[in-house]
Amino acid sequence: MNFDEIKYCPGTLAEGFSTYSPGCLRNLFNGKKVSHVLPYEQPQQNEEVAEKFMENRKHISISGVQEKLSFLLEKNVLRLTKEGEQGTYILKPMPRDLKKVDQVPANEHLTMQIAKQVYGLKTAENALIFFRNGSPAYITKRFDVKEDGGKWGKEDFATLAGKTKDNSGANFKYEYSYEEVGLLIQKYVPAWRIEIEKYFSLVLFNFLFSNGDAHLKNFSLLESSKGDYLLSPAYDLINTKLHVDDADFALNKGLFSDDFKSEQYRRNGHPAKSDFAEFAKRIGVAEKRFEKLIIPFLEKQPFMETLVDRSFLTDANKRGYLLMYNTKRNLLLV
Repeated sequence: MNFDEIKYCPGTLAEGFSTYSPGCLRNLFNGKKVSHVLPYEQPQQNEEVAEKFMENRKHISISGVQEKLSFLLEKNVLRLTKEGEQGTYILKPMPRDLKKVDQVPANEHLTMQIAKQVYGLKTAENALIFFRNGSPAYITKRFDVKEDGGKWGKEDFATLAGKTKDNSGANFKYEYSYEEVGLLIQKYVPAWRIEIEKYFSLVLFNFLFSNGDAHLKNFSLLESSKGDYLLSPAYDLINTKLHVDDADFALNKGLFSDDFKSEQYRRNGHPAKSDFAEFAKRIGVAEKRFEKLIIPFLEKQPFMETLVDRSFLTDANKRGYLLMYNTKRNLLLV
């Protein structure tokens, strides 16, 4: 990335900014004036930095395939945490072993911003950030860390479903259905009627934006200030189809715990609106609420296209991103 070419906030994608906008600084960095350039060389280009990053990876407890690093904000500078320190940010540099690895941070950032700004989903605060040579990384604020450094209780749905590598094999986080996740929300969340609608919208969003990595560990319950548990802000939202040829759903059973498929699904090989209507009914979304919840996903969203255009994806990948979205939206209109 040539820093002179930045015309949109690397956080909110607001127009007319060559660094983070005031709104981004307020939400992501508590109002502190933080640079969009990290005080580090890219690890691949600096042996000393690479060593620090490798050491940091040893003591971060966040699971997942993609490399994650623990950062904290000291005054107004982001730095790697040291052993024993509680990080408040997670940095995800470009991964390895994927097509278009240089596009992964921009893809995740764009998808998260669309979820929040276009569809009103509650998401983890996030932005793009850059190493000194212009290489991009994705940064997100941890929502499970309190202001005093303590932790809010957090349980992912692999834990709630009792799934581990030992009892369910290496693919344990994929061995389930979204219907069964919905029933776990009913079981563990007192205010489940409100939270189930948020969950339904998130599953629908993941389908529409080709997130084939929405597995059990990418949904969580988070302790509230009242001591009960609610659906956590959404995280790890990304259009995986830009990088791998995957299925419509991450969970191997798909939407349903049985083999239900609408006539359109059986004919086209992809779910249609009627499948999501059945899914909503099974997880406890009222029929009249289903219609209200699905409308934004069926309608064309001009601002979504604006955000894609402002994103840090290459022009070719912007076109691919929109093509995949339009293909999925057409399936929902059947």
